[in-house]
Amino acid sequence: MKVLQSVIFGYVFTASILMGHCVPQTISTSSPQTVESVIGFDSAPDTVVDGSLVHVRYQCSRPCRLAVEVVVSTLRKTDLVIFRRKWTSGTSRGYKLRQVPLRLPPSILYQQNIFNRRVLDAQNGTVCAWLEHLDDGSENGTSNDSMLRVYKALLMKPLSERPAKPPTECPSWSAQLMWRMTRNRMYQCPHESDIIDILKFPLASTGEPFGVVRRFQPFIHRTLEGTRLHAVTQPSATLSAWIYLLKRCHKRRCGIIHHVDGRNVYESVLIQLADTGDIMIQARVTTGEDEAFRTSEVLPLRKWIRLDCYIQDSKVLLDVTWDGVRRRYVHEFQDSIHLDDTDGYFVIGGGRFMPGITGYFGPIKYYRFGTEKVDNPLHLKSTLQEVDRTHQECQQIKEFTRDFLQEATESHLLSPIDKGVCTAQFTRLWGQVGEKICTQTWTWEQQLKYSTLFNFLQSAVEENITGYLGIKNLRSAMFKQAVGTMFTVNQNRITFNSTALLQVSSCLGNHKASLLLATIHLSGLGHSVDQQQGHVYSLIGAMGDNHLALMHAGYKHAQGIDGFPKDLDMAYSYYSNAGAQSVSDSSRTHEDEQYTPEHVYLSNEEDLYRTTQETSDVFHFLKFKAERGDAESQYRLGAMLYSGQHGVSKDIVNAMKWFERSAMKDPSAMYDYSILLIKGQGVKRNTTRGFQLLKKAAAMGSINALNGLGWYHGIVLNDHKNAVKYFEQAALNGSEDGMFNLGIYHLSGVNPDSPRRNESAAFQLFLHASRLGHAAASVEAAWYLSAGSLEGVSQDAERAVIMLKKVCEQNGHLGFMIREALQAYLQGSWQEAFVKYVLAAETGLGLAQSNAAHLCEELNPSHDCQWRYHNFSILNYNPHPSAEDGRLLLFLQRARRRLIILGWSGRIDVRQSSSSRQPSGNVQLGCSGTTRPRSSMEPPRHLQCVSS
Repeated sequence: MKVLQSVIFGYVFTASILMGHCVPQTISTSSPQTVESVIGFDSAPDTVVDGSLVHVRYQCSRPCRLAVEVVVSTLRKTDLVIFRRKWTSGTSRGYKLRQVPLRLPPSILYQQNIFNRRVLDAQNGTVCAWLEHLDDGSENGTSNDSMLRVYKALLMKPLSERPAKPPTECPSWSAQLMWRMTRNRMYQCPHESDIIDILKFPLASTGEPFGVVRRFQPFIHRTLEGTRLHAVTQPSATLSAWIYLLKRCHKRRCGIIHHVDGRNVYESVLIQLADTGDIMIQARVTTGEDEAFRTSEVLPLRKWIRLDCYIQDSKVLLDVTWDGVRRRYVHEFQDSIHLDDTDGYFVIGGGRFMPGITGYFGPIKYYRFGTEKVDNPLHLKSTLQEVDRTHQECQQIKEFTRDFLQEATESHLLSPIDKGVCTAQFTRLWGQVGEKICTQTWTWEQQLKYSTLFNFLQSAVEENITGYLGIKNLRSAMFKQAVGTMFTVNQNRITFNSTALLQVSSCLGNHKASLLLATIHLSGLGHSVDQQQGHVYSLIGAMGDNHLALMHAGYKHAQGIDGFPKDLDMAYSYYSNAGAQSVSDSSRTHEDEQYTPEHVYLSNEEDLYRTTQETSDVFHFLKFKAERGDAESQYRLGAMLYSGQHGVSKDIVNAMKWFERSAMKDPSAMYDYSILLIKGQGVKRNTTRGFQLLKKAAAMGSINALNGLGWYHGIVLNDHKNAVKYFEQAALNGSEDGMFNLGIYHLSGVNPDSPRRNESAAFQLFLHASRLGHAAASVEAAWYLSAGSLEGVSQDAERAVIMLKKVCEQNGHLGFMIREALQAYLQGSWQEAFVKYVLAAETGLGLAQSNAAHLCEELNPSHDCQWRYHNFSILNYNPHPSAEDGRLLLFLQRARRRLIILGWSGRIDVRQSSSSRQPSGNVQLGCSGTTRPRSSMEPPRHLQCVSS
């Protein structure tokens, strides 16, 4: 045995001398009399050559795993494995020899050309063989983990000396041209900075849980990443944020900036606004406990305030600045603060577990390694200052209006000289004896400044329109009159007048007026383009929580147009709010001001022909068949009257009659009628009969009825076991409502058979239901995609935005506006149709954009109006075929005009293709009930009977 050992070590020693760079190691696994594990090169190449052979001689004292690797290093990265081959071996009493051919990637073998675009400029390389024992517990070992390994350096060929890769196919001419244009481009290392601009563009915050989610990634540079990891338990970081408050916090705490870790638990740092108006800061210390402190200063309203939070190990310094005055607060925690900014996500404003402030966010900067001096100024002529100026002016307008209404209520007389203004002091000295003197609080200058508002209010009082004496009625009447007087049609051409009354309507809270003002300034309709004013009114409309204004802001950020930066996280913030509103509105689709959006293109005569009216032949024929007992016609007529489809006015009472008549013959109609009985919509509530019809419809094969039974058992009977059973049956049969409701049970953990929460299973169910068009499921799935907080689900803000945009575009109020626009167009009121289509077009709705472009061609309000909305319709995520047809037609028309100007006489004949467009299908009826909250941090969800 001693002789055998000397031979073994003699071999290893010899290999070490011959190969120079080899570093063989041995491990004794037992007594000196047992076999040792040994590995070494019998032969290995000197240069990097594809197909060269490596001969490995080895011996295993017990079952082992062996591998051969080729590792190279570049200027950017070290220890890059470009080849690895593994195998296993049992216990051996003698040496074994393994031949391993090296199969190397083209990036290390050849020059850069059109067939080999990505190359590695390796500075050095190494071939390595290593051995590890299988009973050591490591499953995916590497050379660094092994204690028994051997190396040999390889000679690397420089890029200039490498051969060209043989062509495998003939590239196209365009590919060769693109390659020649880009092959000499110098790629630079990505710049990494510890200073992050979290927000550059203002953000409107409605005081609800719909903020901007930001995730921070580890540094690529090893030194920076090492510094960051060291700072997790000894942090030195700074956050600087501008905020503008319009209201006090309506909850105990409202989020300004908060951090949620991967376990959905609050992490450092949380900056919150308390209901008392002061700031509260919470952090987690290294011991795992949460500590907090609050300031003693109440923040003012309608002022830009800068918050600078310096985190220095266990100390927090907070600087609060407004009107040029800084106030500093210092707090020392008991232990060092724990801050890992790559764990979880940060939220600006309201998040899933906390509402946000009511107001605006300005620029926000994050210094990951801290700073002594914050560079985050508020520019004097910025959009932020314009937002402040507009709100200050709106505050004066509101006070002026309240004072006038109070005076009007008290019936104070106005001047006999001019009923537009009150008598001035010097005029009253000359007045008749006995004249009643005005006692209003506004000044002469205010009356002149707000003359448009004053004249409107005066005319309302003179006409004795008592309904106008409320702010809500006033702003609606102002918007209607403003639209009527702002646009004038002369010879089929729109001209624009003053927008003063529209601005007053916006100030008083009509945010359709805000959206229209934003549209006018951004598109240049009747005015020169003023993006700053457009941004101001866009923010005001979004802050007012108007569904259309929220969609507008989300659409602009999603596309990065009209001066809005492309920011999908900000787009998600606005769309998530609008999406939640759409889900809530879907339970009230029977209301008069909600209609399912119908896709009728003005440029398509077939679409216009299919628009049914109560007086049309199509409607009368359907009614004729229904009266003669045709179940399908009865159901279609009931659905048409219930939801107001195809231009038919809603008539819930008659709809219920047709539903009842068809319910006895058709399981789908029976299901819908049973839900209406349970909810008491259009008919007296009868829960017992509704439940009986549900069971009968399910027995007749209605999948929706299975879901309805689950809803009834879960909400009405509180029988969750049977509810889950019915939901599972419905989901397995393809019911999107069943999938959604089953997902709710996975989130809430109230399923008796599976009481634990399972977010992963819930997400998959939400995702499947969203693909089938379920609105509430889309909202839930979009949250997980936007945050990327669920294990196995990466952040995908773009996908989340697309899902929510589809939900928002099915909103009943948007459908109502589209319906009104179509009716106005059919009645010849193109001015009204133009305004409403443009408002809908600015939300990103492709249908409205195409129709707005069509009316731009007819009315010619500005030189580029038609181009603008044709381009918008094409840039949508899923453009309609007519959008490209219309844009091509417009291009050819302009080309023809230019050719005529140049003296060409000929003809360009363009026939617009008419693609088949289907009107929206039947609107299904919905029902909802609230489940218990999933946890103390999460809001309740809703079970749904059927998709909205």
